[in-house]
Amino acid sequence: MAVNTIGRSGNPVLRDNIFANEVSQGYSQTMTIKGAVNKTLILLFLVISCASLSWYFVQSSEMKQFAVPLIFVSMIGGFIFSLITIFNKKASPVTAPIYALFEGAFLGVISLFFERMYPGIVLQAVFLTFGILLTLLVTYKTGLIKATQNFRLGVTAATGGIFLIYLVNIILRFFGLSIPFVHEGGMWGIIFSLFVVVIASLNLVLDFDFIERGEEAGAPKYMEWYGAFGLMVTLIWLYLEILRLLAKTRRR
Repeated sequence: MAVNTIGRSGNPVLRDNIFANEVSQGYSQTMTIKGAVNKTLILLFLVISCASLSWYFVQSSEMKQFAVPLIFVSMIGGFIFSLITIFNKKASPVTAPIYALFEGAFLGVISLFFERMYPGIVLQAVFLTFGILLTLLVTYKTGLIKATQNFRLGVTAATGGIFLIYLVNIILRFFGLSIPFVHEGGMWGIIFSLFVVVIASLNLVLDFDFIERGEEAGAPKYMEWYGAFGLMVTLIWLYLEILRLLAKTRRR
């Protein structure tokens, strides 16, 4: 098996050589790109459907008191099921859809908050997210952009640096402090958010490459769900970062 052909992904969910143990167990049905795409569409449908429901639910005056609790419940639920999926890949056909439902509930409420502050921002973020996805998919399939080893290392390092900054900022918030450019709407804040959007976008290229190499390696069928889960993690991150970037430009 061509297990060693699996490259490094900047997405921590789709890390280097993640298929190795799965392939070594030997399965009759193997992963395909078409199967991973179909699973991704299913997860995307679940996210959008649940986001629409949570948006509608908290929009009414009677239910708006549940908005904040819903955010925390969906965040915790999404985090728990993402960990279960990462550490128990065989369960991904079940845990990945549940993760999508929790994330959809979270995105619906967050999107409503942004929309009320900046009317029209959600539709812009959605179009930009899918526009970037389709553009990078075309450029990847046509060979205009390739996930070389140096490309993977660069995106991985940048992704790790971004999450380190966010982690430090969360810790500082407990002491009433924060890293200014993470949230501010000035020039440096916009530049930082733009950089994060670029890195999140490039992670999509690594995710495409990862799924393609999974098919080449003969990964088991359930890894289609895991690959779709990893791609969904990147898409949700990209959408949220685009929302933050657009909000910063509106505040200027």
